[in-house]
Amino acid sequence: MTMNETERSPQGFEEQLLRDLTTHVARRAEMASAARPAGRRTRFVHGWRLAGAFGLAVALTAGGLAVQTMRLGNRPPPTASASEIFHLAADAARQQPELTARPDQYVFTESLATIREMPDSGPYQTVRNQLWQSAGGVAYTQGRYRPEADPNGWSELRVFRIDDPVDPEKELDAFQPPAYHGDLPTDPDELLRYLREHPVDLHLPEGADEEAVYGDESMAYTTARSMLRGYVPPRALAALFELLAREPGAVVISGDVVDAAGRHGVAIRMPGVIGGNEDFLFDRDTHVFLGTRGSVVRNGKESLYDAVALLRIAIVDRPGQLP
Repeated sequence: MTMNETERSPQGFEEQLLRDLTTHVARRAEMASAARPAGRRTRFVHGWRLAGAFGLAVALTAGGLAVQTMRLGNRPPPTASASEIFHLAADAARQQPELTARPDQYVFTESLATIREMPDSGPYQTVRNQLWQSAGGVAYTQGRYRPEADPNGWSELRVFRIDDPVDPEKELDAFQPPAYHGDLPTDPDELLRYLREHPVDLHLPEGADEEAVYGDESMAYTTARSMLRGYVPPRALAALFELLAREPGAVVISGDVVDAAGRHGVAIRMPGVIGGNEDFLFDRDTHVFLGTRGSVVRNGKESLYDAVALLRIAIVDRPGQLP
C-alpha cells in the first residue's frame, strides 16, 4: 500500500458525522414537507465520507455553490510559487494571537463547507458545523450541525467516536488524539523529525502494509496536514507551513478562488491524492489559512466534492460552550 492510497483510508469519525448529518437534515425536511400540501419531497441519501484537512463539516447552497467555489475571479493569476505562498502563510501565522489550553479544556471550531451526496453527482448540502475537540485527547469529540438555511435547525449535541475500520458498526473505545498541539517544535527541521517519530494514526484497514505506509517519506507531510484540524500555536504553525513548503509536487492553482464562506483566496493543490485533488486555500491578501476544498476526477472531468471554510477557533471549558 502506497502513501497515495492512505489518502482514502477510512476515517470513521467523519463517516459517522456525515451519516448523522444526513439523517438530521432528512428528518427536518420530512417534518417540513408534512406541513405542506402533498408534492415532491426532497430526499437525502447517505454520502461519502468528508474529505480534506478540515473534513469535519459541509456547506454551500445546493446548485450554484459549485460554480461559486470553483470559479475564477477577475484578479490576475498569482505569480508566487506554492513554496513562496507557504512561506507567506508562515509569516501570517506568526502574527496571530496565541491561545493556551489545559488538557481538560476543548478546542472549539466553527466551519462552513460544501459536500455532495456522491463525489461527482447529486445536489450539494449547506451546513454549519460546530465541534468541541478535547485539547488533551482525554475525552471524545462532541459536535452539532444545522442546515445553513435553517438558523433554528441545530442538531442535538452528541459524542463522536472512532469506528473500527474492519467493522464500521463497532465503535472503538479510544479517544481522538489531542486537538491542541502546544508541544510542537517551532523549528522546521526539528518539526520534521518530530512528525516522523509521531505519525498520525490513519486507522488503516486490516491487511494494509503499515510498515510501508508509515515508513514512506511523505508520511510526515500527511501528519502535518492533519494537525490543521485542531489548533497549532502561531510559531509552530509557521514552522508547519515552512515544512509544507518543502513538500514536492505542490502547485498553485491559477486565478482567484472563493472559499465556502465567500472569501477570496489562492489555492495550493497538494500531491498524493488518487482519483481527485485536495487544495489548501489561503487569503489572497493576508495569506491566512482559510480551509480546504476537495474535488474528484472522472473521465478527465473535475468536479467539486467538498469545500470547508474555517470561521473561528477558540478554547472553551466544556462541550456546548460558545466563545
